[in-house]
Amino acid sequence: MNLDLQRTTLSGKSTIGTLSVNGQFECFTLEDTVRPKKIPGITAIPAGDYEVVITYSEHFRRMLPMLLNVPEYDGVRIHTGNTPEDTQGCILVGLEQGQDRIHASKMAFDHLFVQLEAALRSKEKILLHVH
Repeated sequence: MNLDLQRTTLSGKSTIGTLSVNGQFECFTLEDTVRPKKIPGITAIPAGDYEVVITYSEHFRRMLPMLLNVPEYDGVRIHTGNTPEDTQGCILVGLEQGQDRIHASKMAFDHLFVQLEAALRSKEKILLHVH
């Protein structure tokens, strides 16, 4: 399965993007601000290719997608939330976008998660390309 995160709107507070699954638009994304140098907790992950797995998150107390081998980052997840304060360095998903925020995050996440689980059950590798 191929996930493609295209960053489209960069502001001083957040980064809005689109997420496609196998070439089809899936949802909007919200990340921290893209910066040339990492500031812990408020900087988007570097552009690049990352494998995605589903593991148990102690913080969220549930199974969540996690990106592997993100340089200078640990525990980067895809999860629900609406504002930059919710990102914690992770990628949020939503069905609608606004100024420095996304909406309908749970609906977007649930739909995406079903697809990710199905791919992993069928032993398909999930790759996320961030650009």
